[in-house]
Amino acid sequence: MTESRNPTTAEALRGAGLRVTAARVALLETVRAGDHLGVEAIASGVRDRVGHVSLQAVYEALHALTAAGLVRRIEPAGSPARFEGRVGDNHHHVVCRTCGVVADVDCAVDEAPCLTASDDHGFSIDEAEVIYWGLCPACSTARSS
Repeated sequence: MTESRNPTTAEALRGAGLRVTAARVALLETVRAGDHLGVEAIASGVRDRVGHVSLQAVYEALHALTAAGLVRRIEPAGSPARFEGRVGDNHHHVVCRTCGVVADVDCAVDEAPCLTASDDHGFSIDEAEVIYWGLCPACSTARSS
């Protein structure tokens, strides 16, 4: 019986055809350890791990990791881009209208793309992106106080 294990960060980068650098390893680990982080928070996490890195380098690495499918970029309306390490599934998000906190929401139907379009216009749909909006528990409690 073979043991199933998650690949190391370096193995994941190599497997995606990307060169392994300290900055890319730090960036991918920061995104995976974070919770829907913005670029500034990611840059700060990378700097904590490897020292100086330019914001431009962070943007370029995020673009490469997103294109390789190692990172997912989400952009809730009116918010800057955020990045997450949960990839390979078709999950959705819930966003607080007051504080902007984002949380993952699994598919309601359990099969991609989770929704059936009323008219697919001939497209072969393989993903649906849904963002639920409301108030998080903390903001809801603060509002009712």
